[in-house]
Amino acid sequence: MMKVLQVSAEIFPLLKTGGLADIAGALPQALNAAGADVRVVLPGFAAILADLETPSVLAQTLAPWGELVRVCQGRLRTLGVQAYVIDVPHFYQRNGTPYENLQRQPHGDNHRRFALLGWVAAQLAYGLDAHWQPNVVHSHDWHAGLTSAYMAFMPHSGARVASVFTVHNLAYQGVFAPSYFFDLGLPHGAFSLNGLEFHGQVSFMKSGLYYADHITTVSPTYAREIQTHEQGCGLDGLLRERASALSGILNAVDEAVWNPATDPAIASVYSADKPAGKARCKTALQQELGLAVRADTPLFGVVSRLTEQKGLHLVLASLDAILRRGGQLVVLGTGDAALEVAFQGRAAAYPMQMSVRIGYDEAFAHRIFAATDITLVPSRFEPCGLTQMYGLKYGSLPLVHRVGGLADTVVDCSLEDLAEGRANGFVFNHFEAHALERAICRAFALFARAAEWRQVRGAAMRQKLGWENAATQYMALFQRLCA
Repeated sequence: MMKVLQVSAEIFPLLKTGGLADIAGALPQALNAAGADVRVVLPGFAAILADLETPSVLAQTLAPWGELVRVCQGRLRTLGVQAYVIDVPHFYQRNGTPYENLQRQPHGDNHRRFALLGWVAAQLAYGLDAHWQPNVVHSHDWHAGLTSAYMAFMPHSGARVASVFTVHNLAYQGVFAPSYFFDLGLPHGAFSLNGLEFHGQVSFMKSGLYYADHITTVSPTYAREIQTHEQGCGLDGLLRERASALSGILNAVDEAVWNPATDPAIASVYSADKPAGKARCKTALQQELGLAVRADTPLFGVVSRLTEQKGLHLVLASLDAILRRGGQLVVLGTGDAALEVAFQGRAAAYPMQMSVRIGYDEAFAHRIFAATDITLVPSRFEPCGLTQMYGLKYGSLPLVHRVGGLADTVVDCSLEDLAEGRANGFVFNHFEAHALERAICRAFALFARAAEWRQVRGAAMRQKLGWENAATQYMALFQRLCA
């Protein structure tokens, strides 16, 4: 049986700041269903420790900088997955997010907090648990980027353990001052061009890219894009050198969580074959938010971080294309203060057409996807994107910029794709407000043709977006690396 150790900083539903947690929560169960034996290693954030059933202390050991570290093991009650949890309370039990304090500034010791995650994972790879040793260690994003470096330099006997590193977003790299390198316990040679040195700094992301046996990204298109100067974030040269060990495996949706036929968070359940409940969800959300209750106008939705990368400034610039046609918009998100204020100002001016909620609310997000007709995802770049997949599942047709995983999952409502039954949303090619506005016009035009709208919505909702295919691809990769 293939034994896999997954390394991540967060995991849904216990701790989530973005799509990484959704993947980290769903993939172990999908791999277990495919015949693997998957365990996870996580930092000891309060929500994770609280969910650990029958915990026991596996080991007490010293971190590379000499600090005592306790590693617990048990079973995560909510996920039903065996877990190792790093129990260092003063590292992980703080106010703020896993990465930032209440003032939205990175914690000053993040290099130690997440180096420890990779270091413990490497210890587990090579014997910390005498009763279980993985064949593959699969680490996720910069927080776990040192895992493969520690594995590469760790003395060991017996079979070599393969390492896989998944890039969820290359733009977030975990870059630290060079003086912090001496805390990490890696040999001096690791701080070099052929290692984790990046423009004189320490890069956790580069560590994962350089030392892992294989690199994956979260969509095939993004795997190609990050090898270009435009989207390589300064690491495109290294990624082109490692192209033979780089592949894209499209993320998927946890259909036990995101399924309008069974979702307890929405006003009325529905499906592609029995879609009547979607209209009831739309009415319920319009009433909840004080919008005009209208079935005859499209309701647009944004569930996103409010940042320039997500294209939200384009949405602001294109709002008149929605509002002057009588369309409606609901926004849920948090991010750049200027964007938050701008969206709130427009909502105040159009209270019957627009609603903005700053923050994140998982149940409210479900209600938005269930109620809306169109999900806006106009990202500048998007490694995979889950928002457009949630839109597809809930019959809220995605309107997206043709990049990354958005390009891999959404087919524009062109005449030929409508005729072939492939169309499932709206796509624009140039990252500018005019191109977004033209796509919004196409959405209004299709919405006015009710029969064709229902046809496209049904095709979108029937797409296979579950984890079975991705799990099969990961298993094939793991087996190839271990052969």
